[in-house]
Amino acid sequence: MPHLPTTQSAVLALEDLAARHGREVRAQHDIGRDQTFAGFVGDGADGAGDGLDAIPHEALLEFGGRPAIGVRLFTHDEAVVTVEGIAFDVDRDQVPAFVDAVWKDLVHVKARTFPPSTTLIVTVPGGPGYREGIGVHDLTPWLSGRIR
Repeated sequence: MPHLPTTQSAVLALEDLAARHGREVRAQHDIGRDQTFAGFVGDGADGAGDGLDAIPHEALLEFGGRPAIGVRLFTHDEAVVTVEGIAFDVDRDQVPAFVDAVWKDLVHVKARTFPPSTTLIVTVPGGPGYREGIGVHDLTPWLSGRIR
C-alpha cells in the first residue's frame, strides 16, 4: 500500500478507488486553521508557532451505494471510516485498502449467543484486521446479511 503523506493524496486515492468500483463520491474539504480541528490545537504541529507548518486540510468523503461508507480524513495521519454507521479508526495509509475490502465483501458480522454480542469484522488483505462491536439496534439489513 502506498504512503499517503497528505489529506489530498488520500482523497485522490479514494476517488480513484471509487471510480474503479463504479461508486459515486462526494467530498467536502475544510482547509485552514479556522476551518479544521488542527487549528484549535495550537499555532503549529511542533508548538513553535513559527507559521512554517503546512495549512491544515481535513476532508469528509461520502460514497454512494450500499454499504453506506463515509471517510473523515484529519490533518495528522488520522482517519475515521464509517461503515453502515459503525466507526473504525484507521491509519490514513490503510484507508483505501480498508474501503476496497468492504466493497469486495471481505466483511462479516460475528454473532455470539452467550455472552450476547455482535462484532463487525473487516479483513484487509496484507494488512491488519479491524473489529468493532455492534449494538443490537445498529444492525442494518446490509449488516444482518453478513452474520456468521
